[in-house]
Amino acid sequence: MHPFKFLYIPSAIQKIVKKTWRPHQLNRLSLITILLYFSIQTITAAPGTKAIVKDTAATAITRIHNQTRYIQKTDSLKLYSATDTLIRYVGRIDFAHPELARFWNPGIYLSLYFKGSSCKVILQDQVQYGVQHNYIEIVLDGKRKRIRLNHQTDTLTIATELSAGTHHLIICKDTESNIGYISIAGILCQALLPNQDLKNGEKYLIECFGDSITCGASSDLSGVPCGQGRWEDQHNAYMSYGPSLARMLHADWIITAVSGIGLIHSCCGLKITLPEVYDKLALSPDSINWNFQKYQPDLATICLGQNDGLQDMNQFCAAYVDFIQKLRLHYPKTTFVLLTSPMADTALSHFLQSAIVKVEDALKNKGEHNTYHYFFKNRYNGGCDGHPTTREHQKIATELFVFIQNILRTKIIPS
Repeated sequence: MHPFKFLYIPSAIQKIVKKTWRPHQLNRLSLITILLYFSIQTITAAPGTKAIVKDTAATAITRIHNQTRYIQKTDSLKLYSATDTLIRYVGRIDFAHPELARFWNPGIYLSLYFKGSSCKVILQDQVQYGVQHNYIEIVLDGKRKRIRLNHQTDTLTIATELSAGTHHLIICKDTESNIGYISIAGILCQALLPNQDLKNGEKYLIECFGDSITCGASSDLSGVPCGQGRWEDQHNAYMSYGPSLARMLHADWIITAVSGIGLIHSCCGLKITLPEVYDKLALSPDSINWNFQKYQPDLATICLGQNDGLQDMNQFCAAYVDFIQKLRLHYPKTTFVLLTSPMADTALSHFLQSAIVKVEDALKNKGEHNTYHYFFKNRYNGGCDGHPTTREHQKIATELFVFIQNILRTKIIPS
């Protein structure tokens, strides 16, 4: 596909490039135009930040020439589209652009297999308001590394001087939807290989509905301590309890959660509740609707109530029942597991336990018989602002493991 098919490159640049470059160079040109698309477009600066000045067509063409010459001299890697069928995505992805994969929500990930000694990934960080930077988890052959995206456009060198053979790469978004989107624009490697994730058949899929706990917010203190940096600096969705539990079960995962959100009352000035945005692509009121037919989870956990606090029992339970019934319309065969909050104090924990029992009873009276509950035995609040740490998230996942495993055993187990 011609690179200008999906990029909003000014027409003046398009005309010059089309006259300057021969057709057989379009693969290299695609890479450069993707990079330039992200770097030269006019950006409206957030209040208090410096505006980025739009490059002239001549400057842009100079960059195309210089960068393409450099890549041709130094790089023998092949460029693969972000939408290549050998790349497997899990989560709510926007494929509106035929060559880009854009996503907002925490825990969304891609998985691919490649051969060769090196691999690079071309991606864009929205850099919302000019100051918010996403974090991603890079897992190469089982070894993970968490990094902050520092530029609006990055060509990340995943690895160099790798051994011969097949290598497995996972890239997971660690930060939540309100930090902004990430776009994958391409993969550079010697060769992508057939995806092996499903070589033994379909995997279980677990979806985790919840709030900041489920997002993995305020959990990772490895880079920036609590009280320092920006709020997103301690996000780590990959190491949160849901994905950690899924990996223990050799399952895929989806996180549908927003920090501060509640069932009937959200905290910290948040004007929405989860039942109002759970069906949106980016979990925000102005986002497009999500197509639930794309994924049907085997099991979904629901961990709400921490931000609601102590509410009127009848009102809280009625809203909970209504939310489960809405989910059931989208997920007719999914098993639901209702969780207490793992960071709740004694009073809130008792309230949630009582509420969940009432909710289950009400659902059974309405003919719902595929819903379970789990009440956490311990409190996990060693991270920032009383949230679980990444280590505590592993303990939460371990506490849930046997219970969830026994439920999944009643379903068809992948071979």
